[in-house]
Amino acid sequence: MEIHERYTGDTTQFPTLVNATAKNFKMREVSADKGYMSAENNEVVAKHGATPFIAFRAKTKARAGGLFEKMWHYFSFRRENFLAHYHKRSNVESTFSMMKAKFGDSIRSKTDVAMKNEALAKILCHNIVVLIHEMYELGIEPTFWANRDGALPVAMV
Repeated sequence: MEIHERYTGDTTQFPTLVNATAKNFKMREVSADKGYMSAENNEVVAKHGATPFIAFRAKTKARAGGLFEKMWHYFSFRRENFLAHYHKRSNVESTFSMMKAKFGDSIRSKTDVAMKNEALAKILCHNIVVLIHEMYELGIEPTFWANRDGALPVAMV
């Protein structure tokens, strides 16, 4: 997560976020909306061994060459398949919508550190709410700690 000035463009933040994600996760695909489309952003995703499924603007032409052009042709000529991958981003959009509905859509803190902590607290609270909901909805019995010797309880093994 990064916090910038109010009207900072999304496209310029993308490489830093993808690089940070790659340090902790093995990415296979990256889905993003049109605001992130650029040849550079496609290459950043590919550098980490993943396929970029970033939507193209209506008037985009395949003149950049390389991966950008390859993905444009995929988008143009195998659109149904491309969109099946691209629309996986709906999961994160649903998550953002749920968090905003429950905890509000603004950050009230004034400093960068406080804003980041407030956003992370909202994410943590959202995850706890979802966990508790699923415990009751699916009848899941979670185990939140290990035995004193560090071993998992017998039920978890």
